[in-house]
Amino acid sequence: MEKTLPPIPVKRYFTIGEVGELCGVKPHVLRYWEQEFTQLRPMKRRGNRRYYQHHEVLMIRRIRDLLYDQGFTISGARNKLQELTQFERERRKVGGLSDVVLVEGVEATDIDQEEWEAATHDVPHAAAPALLGAVDRAPWQQLRRELFEIRELLATGH
Repeated sequence: MEKTLPPIPVKRYFTIGEVGELCGVKPHVLRYWEQEFTQLRPMKRRGNRRYYQHHEVLMIRRIRDLLYDQGFTISGARNKLQELTQFERERRKVGGLSDVVLVEGVEATDIDQEEWEAATHDVPHAAAPALLGAVDRAPWQQLRRELFEIRELLATGH
């Protein structure tokens, strides 16, 4: 059963303890994942303290979902992330939908959530199902909601 994760606060850097709480993962697991997933490269400061950026927190949540909720092995999750990275690169080359969450970062449009839902209600999400197989949309929808919340917070100046 999927544990509901807290929303990610709007800030530039997160400590390993904060990321652990935001992602439901212990700090020693995060350090291990850094060795296994090359996409995770937190900035290190004095005393080897790690500071994660927002896109890395999203990546950790994605890794957690693949490993804990979808049952992938480390190797399988690594391969899936590489597939997603390749898919996103191809999508950007072709100029696909701009509302998709990127593997390396986050891309958002200037339309609000209601406009987005109206525009994409009957539209299949590009070629994702063909490339990725059957995908559970719930984590993506939660992530999209979080992105809209972040954009709203940024727009209101909080």
